[in-house]
Amino acid sequence: MSQQAAVAADALHTPADQIRVNRHRADWRGWKFMWPFALVFVFVFVIPILYAIYISFFQKQMIGGTKFVGISNYIRLFRDQQFWSSVGRVALFTCVQVPVMLFLSAAMALALDSMKLHGAKFFRISTFLPYAVPAVVSTLVWGFMYGAKYGLVGSLNDWLGTNLDVLSPNVLLAAIGNIVTWEFTGYNMLIFYSSLSTIPHSLYEAASIDGAGEWQIVKSIKLPELKGSLAITVIFSIIGSFQLFNEPSILQNMVPGNSITTYYTPNMYAYNLSFAGNQSNYAAALAITMAVITMAIAYAVQLNSMKEQMK
Repeated sequence: MSQQAAVAADALHTPADQIRVNRHRADWRGWKFMWPFALVFVFVFVIPILYAIYISFFQKQMIGGTKFVGISNYIRLFRDQQFWSSVGRVALFTCVQVPVMLFLSAAMALALDSMKLHGAKFFRISTFLPYAVPAVVSTLVWGFMYGAKYGLVGSLNDWLGTNLDVLSPNVLLAAIGNIVTWEFTGYNMLIFYSSLSTIPHSLYEAASIDGAGEWQIVKSIKLPELKGSLAITVIFSIIGSFQLFNEPSILQNMVPGNSITTYYTPNMYAYNLSFAGNQSNYAAALAITMAVITMAIAYAVQLNSMKEQMK
């Protein structure tokens, strides 16, 4: 009998309380693969946030240099009407633009999944293509189209004899929402379509055999499957809406008058405070406050989604 066989035979006859458990040491090999990402994450994400929190408790003064002021910047911010005006504007933008965009995305995903759409591959690529275009380029293109004296709107005014102005203050926010919807509808559509692709087609066939129509299949099978992806897209869209910056910033030079102010959105307000007003400490307090507000809303949406999925 070999030595290994003898050891195994002895182990079989050894009482359970006398068997020595081979306790391995902690395996750190996984961390060796993760440390490049963790290092970049700390330097790019964690340290800037901690530094922003730190400088938000200070204030630059003409005489005396930088001075510790505690939470004075936050108290000033909560009394700042321009800040709350910008927050209210992006909140209105979110409440209107996000539902419209996600409805269009879900409708397109359902159309693709129905397998009754001709040219489905071309449709999928063409709807996703706007997302691949940089936001600055998209805003410039749409800005020239919106111009009342030039571009598409101007040509329509000359042709129809109308006086439409898409960049007027009354409809400017809707015009920006149209640009954002055009940019991100295809992206969210792919998320919905990927979720629908996980449903086995045999389930559709069984429902059809039972007499279920197309709308009943959509209502009873497809729409419940979209709950998880809907929560993800809503959270991403809320975060993106509260970070609105590129579109109004580019359109600022195209809009007549002062329709887009320096505090049109919170991000524009923080940018102008920091780089034009030399108030980086106050801008840091604004950024931290907006981060907390956005995280709170996103977390509330996530909790509500988890409750809906558990029903």
